[in-house]
Amino acid sequence: MESLFVGGIVSLSTIDYPGHLATVIFFQGCPWRCGYCHNRHLQSISPEEALPWDDILNLLKIRQGFVEAAVFSGGEPLMQTCLVEAIRDVKDMGFKIGLHTSGAFPDRFARVLPFVDWVGFDIKHAFERYQDVTCVTNSGVLARESLDLLIASGVDFEVRMTLYEKVDVPAVVGVLKGISALGVKTVALQKCRDKNENIVEHPIFSDKLLLEDISKYFNNFSIRG
Repeated sequence: MESLFVGGIVSLSTIDYPGHLATVIFFQGCPWRCGYCHNRHLQSISPEEALPWDDILNLLKIRQGFVEAAVFSGGEPLMQTCLVEAIRDVKDMGFKIGLHTSGAFPDRFARVLPFVDWVGFDIKHAFERYQDVTCVTNSGVLARESLDLLIASGVDFEVRMTLYEKVDVPAVVGVLKGISALGVKTVALQKCRDKNENIVEHPIFSDKLLLEDISKYFNNFSIRG
């Protein structure tokens, strides 16, 4: 197997895979540069700082029978060219597989979807305005392709949207109505934090009537601080 660039691990999490105790594996590398990113240290790949994959597998072996799921996160885990093999290693140990992704690599996403049990999919903006957040041209095209793949796959998933200052209220409403029309049933709005970890309140959170109206478009709708 080609090299895997693991940037860190959380051995026990109750929030990264809904309803399951999980170990979260954070991979290095992301092709996008979102202004609100909380894992900037994982945006670049630093082979000399990567944790050995065998050490991760050994930790998971110890967790068998206690932890129910392993979540592949980042960075953008699909930066790893051999992610399918890594996921199969872990799935063969009996863990449910979660994946956190922005959908930046639709072809790789299509290859891993058959081995994944749940996906947390990050939406950035209206697809035609993705560059406003990611700073990368055509990133919205890739995200839309990946979301279409996810919806068609039948894999359980949640769409999350971090409400960044560059995405105004009308844009947020438009995004949410748009993905509802595509078939998205579960959505979480996430509050953005500044570099000091202070919450930056988006204006939409003070409009309770609007939030109530938006919630009607989804079977499951939540807000995370």
